[in-house]
Amino acid sequence: MTNTAAGPLPAENDLIDAARRGDRQAYGELVRRHCDGTINVVYRMCGDPDLAEEAAQEAFLRAWQSLGRYNPRFPFRNWVYRIAINAALDALRRQPQQVDLDDLPLHASNGEPEKVFEERERAEQVRKALRKLPAHTRAVLVLREYEDLSYKEIAAMLEIPIGTVMSRLNYARNQLRQSLAAYVEAR
Repeated sequence: MTNTAAGPLPAENDLIDAARRGDRQAYGELVRRHCDGTINVVYRMCGDPDLAEEAAQEAFLRAWQSLGRYNPRFPFRNWVYRIAINAALDALRRQPQQVDLDDLPLHASNGEPEKVFEERERAEQVRKALRKLPAHTRAVLVLREYEDLSYKEIAAMLEIPIGTVMSRLNYARNQLRQSLAAYVEAR
């Protein structure tokens, strides 16, 4: 347990147990702990901050409704991420034309306008290349590269064999390399 000014934080398993008994406050704490990571995963899947927030909210609602099926042998975060990825895929199927990758402002750490522009341009190119990947391939890449999950964790989360994780990740990296080759050569 971690101590805070308000006292010790409850262990995640205690919160899960309380939430399973219907304690909405306990579930709210679980949401608070995993909200940023979940939104980040969904954003990387869809490229739209508003859609990411909406899909993350949907994921937490689905998780609340399915809490009785959660298997505590696996990390809660991974379970929620899996639900979030499915919510993102559902949202993308419903709104494929509404994704706008240009809305997210990026700022250079030193604030120089040229650096800001270069960083924004580079990030935009990567986001566009990511969006071109098939959704299930993109999910594997996001979970590995942005969330730093192991192959085993990704396989369990997506319910696919580790070999499939490896092949999708290899495919995704090759596709990104090809998509970004012209941009890199032009630099």
